[in-house]
Amino acid sequence: MDETYQAYLNRVTKLTLPDAYRSQIQNIQESPKFHGGMAVPFPGYTINTPGEADGRNQNFYARLVSTQALMMAAVEAMEPGLLLPVPSESFHLTVADLIWDSNYHEALAHTPDYEEQLCDRLAQSFAKYQASIPERGPIELQIVGLLARPRAMAIVLVPIDELSYHKMLQLRRAVYQNSGLIALGIEQQYPFTAHIPLGYFAHTLNPDHHDRFLEIIMNLNDRWLGAEPEILRSHRAELHKFDDMNHFYHQPQFPTVDF
Repeated sequence: MDETYQAYLNRVTKLTLPDAYRSQIQNIQESPKFHGGMAVPFPGYTINTPGEADGRNQNFYARLVSTQALMMAAVEAMEPGLLLPVPSESFHLTVADLIWDSNYHEALAHTPDYEEQLCDRLAQSFAKYQASIPERGPIELQIVGLLARPRAMAIVLVPIDELSYHKMLQLRRAVYQNSGLIALGIEQQYPFTAHIPLGYFAHTLNPDHHDRFLEIIMNLNDRWLGAEPEILRSHRAELHKFDDMNHFYHQPQFPTVDF
């Protein structure tokens, strides 16, 4: 599933073109992770960057809050209740999905000390990553625009250089190629697309609003045209647990890794 850096740039850039948005807008539907405007239980584990808890990225996340507010205001004016905002404290960039929902419940049922084993084997993967990348330093990613999906809206990002991309790939490989983690039910299921979710759809979009929603997206994307790049500088990745799509948290005993 791994791509070259240039292939990643080409694929992700195309996701911000009008034709890509039109295709996604036609398929908008209620996210199964929400019901009646509320997040439903959807537990699991993931590897994320710290989010707004990292004081070095406060300005970046403040701008993300502003973008989300503009998007929510425009969408509410178009079709009230369509989009459910993600709380800003739960903004996150996923480096590697691990396990969730039914697979999570099944794993816990068969392995009572699952979390302890997960932490131990992830620590091994993190050590392997650091051995492969001896020079420490943050990865840097730039916002390229909004990402539309049938069940969610997000910000999509690209690494600003091949080194940042290489570091993320190396960390993912160290995780997904760890036989101990594979034995815990962890496997790579999606190609990597750097994104930060902003909101989830509560219901199907009225077909009469397709063109207006595309206009909203393109107008918001204009914020990044010709402007100073908005850069996320992530110094580390961490194991996070989540109860649903609004509650992600890192616990003191969870492993972390410096990029």
